[in-house]
Amino acid sequence: QVQLVESGGGLVQAGGSLRLSCGASVNIFSIHTMGWYRQAPGKQRELVAVSGGSTNYAEPVKGRFTVSRDNAKNTVYLQMNSLKPEDTAVYYCYARGLREHWGPGTQVTVSS
Repeated sequence: QVQLVESGGGLVQAGGSLRLSCGASVNIFSIHTMGWYRQAPGKQRELVAVSGGSTNYAEPVKGRFTVSRDNAKNTVYLQMNSLKPEDTAVYYCYARGLREHWGPGTQVTVSS
């Protein structure tokens, strides 16, 4: 069973930056796809960025967010720059190998 734990969320002003981290309980070298989703209040969970054979970003975050993975540390990162109030959401780490796995989420709040 893969366990994922996010960290790095918090409160930031618009225009600021945050870096989210996701630590995995297993060696992530063998996990094909890892990345991030988010869910804002009253909305469905949506893709933010995933890294597998290629890297895909949601249109609203292109040019502002960067997903990366450090296999040696079993960690995936999400660098978020130029944050906007509409980026406010719970951010979830995601992994897909033979099965899908989710972290419990970390709150990101961007004030205007």
